[in-house]
Amino acid sequence: MKFSELGLCEPLVRAVTEAGYSIPTPIQQQAIPAVLEGRDVVGIAQTGTGKTAAFALPLLHQLQRGTEAGGRPERVRGERPRVRPVRVLVLASTRELALQIHESFRSYGAFAAVRSAVVYGGVGMQPQIRALRDGSDIVVATPGRLLDLMQQGCASMDSLQVLVLDEADRMLDMGFLPAIRRVLQRIPKQRQTLLFSATMRPEIRELAATILRDPVNISIEPKQKTTELVEQSVCIVPQKQKTALLVQLLNRLVPQRAIVFSRTKHGADRIVRQLTKAGLTAAAIHANKSQNRRQRTLEEFRSSRPPILVATDIAARGIDVDQVSHVFNYDMPTEEETYVHRIGRSGRAGAVGEAVSLCDPEERRMLRSIEKLIGFSIRQLSLADFDLSESAAISDDRGERSERSGRGE
Repeated sequence: MKFSELGLCEPLVRAVTEAGYSIPTPIQQQAIPAVLEGRDVVGIAQTGTGKTAAFALPLLHQLQRGTEAGGRPERVRGERPRVRPVRVLVLASTRELALQIHESFRSYGAFAAVRSAVVYGGVGMQPQIRALRDGSDIVVATPGRLLDLMQQGCASMDSLQVLVLDEADRMLDMGFLPAIRRVLQRIPKQRQTLLFSATMRPEIRELAATILRDPVNISIEPKQKTTELVEQSVCIVPQKQKTALLVQLLNRLVPQRAIVFSRTKHGADRIVRQLTKAGLTAAAIHANKSQNRRQRTLEEFRSSRPPILVATDIAARGIDVDQVSHVFNYDMPTEEETYVHRIGRSGRAGAVGEAVSLCDPEERRMLRSIEKLIGFSIRQLSLADFDLSESAAISDDRGERSERSGRGE
């Protein structure tokens, strides 16, 4: 099946083709027709399955068709031009994800007469207020900033036709459910609603039951829990020796681009300090960094300057960088599914990747749970191949175990 067979208008098919895509993914094949029919949709799919295009393309089609049919308000001589109302609202869990979705709308809508805006916290409101006042068909937003703008009367949703909740499970993990409910109270009840999530936990099922009407349920099981293109290994290593081991792994493997996952924000900063002390170039990305700094760090990482990015799981959700050669789990994740998300940052677009996990003996239970999920035992590396005698010199004097219970953003 080709995109042209899904009923999408020519400007969208042309944009998708120029972006290098020819065959829609399974979730796109199932979701696009349902959205075009005006149905509510629940889509369960992992990151990297093409779910953004699964809702962006049909929504752009609907907006473009409305424009071609004369749906845009005409300007009356002597009057100020009427601002185009917001017709599509997409709620995203993080600033990075919101920006990524916004860029997808811009890319897929390159040849369509549709405008989009993105609003998120951590930066000044005025540019976002101006963008909304100038008029946008689509608004991509994080819940907190959107509510701030609504309360100031700067974000009217009276004409809203479609609501999209992307990565709903992550938004609930981050405590956004009260904010989502407040947004729902301020938008029309008669609308099309699309909900996408990586998992269908009970709380997601409950949310879907309260906000969707007779939805089309789409569940895309990955062909494998983890990609064949990622070579996976694990080192059983005491927490205090993890930094020394990580330094040696980075020096031996010389990754083109590597992401090191830390469970906490403070842990990410500490890892960067220790890698820098060892002569390696690295930068951290997490919620305590300013938005401008985070965006600059991502752009530098895309150019492999620095080649090593240390990230928390929540901050990494919006990272869309190809050719990540290596992923290192400095801390084992708190959920098995998070492991799949992490290593999926490598081995993209047909490239071969490598994932190495550093597992403290106290983290073995999580390792066993991960192996049960993915269906095989991860190859274990021997510490005899590494010299960890200098671990004390590399580590700083901050307690590492005290950070395990912290929540990373």
